Amino acid sequence: MNSRRGKAVPVQPARRIAFEVISAVRESDAYANLLLPVKIERAKLDTADAALATELSYGTLRRQGYYDAVIELAAGRGVDRIDAPVLDVLRLAVHQLLSMRTAPHAAVDEAVSQAREVASQSATGFVNGVLRTVTRTSPAEWEERVLAVPRSADDRRAVEFSHPVWVVRAFRQALAAEDRADELDELLASDNVAPRVSLVALPGLSTVSQLDGATPSAFSPLAAVVEGGDPNRIEQVRLGRARVQDEGSQLAALALSRSSAVVEGEQWLDMCAGPGGKAALLAAEAARMGARLVANEVVPTRAGLVRKALEVLADPPQVTVRDGRTFGSSHPEHFDRILIDAPCTGLGALRRRPEARWRKQPRDVPELSGLQAELLESGIRALKPGGTLAYVTCSPHLAETRLVVDSALKQHPEMSRLDTPAVLAGVTASPLELGESDGSVQLWPHRHGTDAMFICLLRKAGVSVDR
Repeated sequence: MNSRRGKAVPVQPARRIAFEVISAVRESDAYANLLLPVKIERAKLDTADAALATELSYGTLRRQGYYDAVIELAAGRGVDRIDAPVLDVLRLAVHQLLSMRTAPHAAVDEAVSQAREVASQSATGFVNGVLRTVTRTSPAEWEERVLAVPRSADDRRAVEFSHPVWVVRAFRQALAAEDRADELDELLASDNVAPRVSLVALPGLSTVSQLDGATPSAFSPLAAVVEGGDPNRIEQVRLGRARVQDEGSQLAALALSRSSAVVEGEQWLDMCAGPGGKAALLAAEAARMGARLVANEVVPTRAGLVRKALEVLADPPQVTVRDGRTFGSSHPEHFDRILIDAPCTGLGALRRRPEARWRKQPRDVPELSGLQAELLESGIRALKPGGTLAYVTCSPHLAETRLVVDSALKQHPEMSRLDTPAVLAGVTASPLELGESDGSVQLWPHRHGTDAMFICLLRKAGVSVDR
């Protein structure tokens, strides 16, 4: 059947699911990384179709800004003048036409059929016309046409690499702080590449050598990488003894747990523990070192995820549900080690949460940095003399990283930076290539293959009477 003769071709399940995901992201701020696996499971897609649905969903969301520029040229109108469901159909098809090996007639015919399902009959002619226009020009020529439109340098880069212009500028500033501003294009390009699947072997429960089919990773001594396929095919993952976790997240937890020798009986706190990945690693580390972890999460549903993540341990840590900002007053100078994995814009994880680049706005940063400062203040007050605190964000934005730490240090002369690069040098299997540092560590997807995690270790002066 051919849509050009008025007969609809069937919409493949993978494409239908991808459309539902990107529509839900647009309509209800859904999280693609949470929604997509559920839809794939409910539809009982086989491995090939699951991979196709994933590429369609994530690829379209990653390159949405660039595809919108193509659509505007092909349609002769701004995307704000195209009905939202029709625009979603077009974005999916343009991703297939410009970035995948889908046969043009198949991508166009299926998009027309989908437009018929989700919009008016008149929309099918519009979709057909726009996509036929796209097929008449090669991907390389489309890039030339898009980039030939007069724009400022930042706006041009924002379109080319499909990032909001404010994110482009924030990334440049963060790289410039390391004297690496010339890496901006490489960083932006890396955000549009699907990340490797990284596993963590929880200490005392499994080892990297037990992760059959996985390759030991470059940095975290507990990490291994799997190339495609379902990680649950590995027995240790099915048992919960190993799990999917970005290597940068592993290094953030290990920087704290291995920053110094652990004294038996130490009290540790994961102040913002949801959904529980770092908490599980810290708890496993604490168990083998004779320490005890409290995992806290302010959102009850996320606290439930933390409890589930910790179930694999023989003696799971206590999980509390409270505002992290209260620990400073309720537990003054109580904890030996504190992890503050602070809520943030998430700009460091755009590879795996592609819609975050379109969801976050510059106005979100001041509110988040204010919350981060309050959490850090609470952590400092809850930290014992001689204790260590790790301030971590999955964002490289300077207002969420260095500036938050600098402000706290000005207010607390009893606190000082540890040499976080030196600590991690004693942890990693291979040296980390780092830029100019103020004592903190900024990881990067283009340089380290990790999320852009910021890690800063702080030490409180004095010696605890409990030591």
